[in-house]
Amino acid sequence: MSSAVAGSVGEALASAADALAAAGVDSPRLDAELLLAEATGADRARLAATPEAGVTAVDARAFGTMVRRRVRREPLAYIVGRKGFRRIELAVDRRVLIPRPETELLVELALELEPAAVLDVGTGSGAIALAIADELGVARVTATDTSLDALAVAEANRERLGLGERVELAFGTLAEGRFDLVVANLPYVADGDWAALPAEIREYEPREALLAGPTGLDAIDALLAGVSLAAEPPRVVALEVGEGQAPTVAELVRRTGFERVETRRDLAGIDRVVAGWA
Repeated sequence: MSSAVAGSVGEALASAADALAAAGVDSPRLDAELLLAEATGADRARLAATPEAGVTAVDARAFGTMVRRRVRREPLAYIVGRKGFRRIELAVDRRVLIPRPETELLVELALELEPAAVLDVGTGSGAIALAIADELGVARVTATDTSLDALAVAEANRERLGLGERVELAFGTLAEGRFDLVVANLPYVADGDWAALPAEIREYEPREALLAGPTGLDAIDALLAGVSLAAEPPRVVALEVGEGQAPTVAELVRRTGFERVETRRDLAGIDRVVAGWA
């Protein structure tokens, strides 16, 4: 029975893509191909190149389950349980945010600066800290989070990637010690913007990792206040921010005591990172 054919690859993809498009998914064909590849264990490119190939009943059932989850707008990364980030692949689930390409700007800055000690505040899945440790062999990396669930995910990713000796995890915000660079992708969505977020974010990703008060700056304000009181302030601080927040955050960074401040744009042309040098 397990080898029975339940239709062709082409039929499965066409049906799934139609259902995903009707549900409002932005990239229905791509998502259908990725889900079928996950369900069958086959390479996505090979599936696309062989639409006449058969899909077993077992694989078809698994595929159908995944497609129904995506129709309900569950993010693809949660369905397959992983997300690529820089050179590493991270396990992700609803306890943590899904890593975004724009967050790679913080890793790129770290690679430019080559700091000896890095603190990643609000690490979530561990994406930033683990990518820095993976690509910057000279760095000692500490990652903190106020969510024990997030730290559990980050710990699992750290051990699977073999970075247990390179990355220290700690509960809280600012860790003790001297850090050349503090990076943070903190919550920055304003309360009033919540209803306008895509369903994938609003209904599935952890609310506490997204919302940050009336202006979206509560978490950033709190971090900078802590930095200003630190016995050993960092040489550089770099923060991911929301669209339109960069000018305000840049001023906050200056007031914290960082004399030189610059912003960096993501691939969409949005000022996405604010960095300050002491």
